[in-house]
Amino acid sequence: MVNPMAHPTDRGFTLIELLVVLAILALLLTIATPRYIQHVERARETTLRSDLKVMREAIDKFAGDQGHLPADLDELVARNYLRSIPVDPITDRRDSWIRLSDGELAALSPPPLTGSNTAAPLRASPGMADVRSGAPGNGTDGTPYKDW
Repeated sequence: MVNPMAHPTDRGFTLIELLVVLAILALLLTIATPRYIQHVERARETTLRSDLKVMREAIDKFAGDQGHLPADLDELVARNYLRSIPVDPITDRRDSWIRLSDGELAALSPPPLTGSNTAAPLRASPGMADVRSGAPGNGTDGTPYKDW
């Protein structure tokens, strides 16, 4: 029941009270938003690492079963080693994966630490030996996505 003797200003919030509440909400959002963005970025990077691991395992299984490397990711899908080509979580595209042959992979690997020439000879098999992300930029650890 409304008190008929009450003043009209007694029934609501003042402008100052509303501004204080809005200021508190803005402060809380400025604290929470960067943490949320960091969590989203880490989740994308974790998904990227997982997708790369799955695709590399599929390449290895294909090579073990078939005796040669797959031509591309589409062949892994066609032969049921992958259900589908995953979306790169950083670029949000399926066609941004970088396919590396044996020669390209060997050229990217660091030279052996010992002075002896015990490095394995390059295989001259055509096909995709590894896959990398085509995303530009660096991960949270500072390494480029293309080097993962």
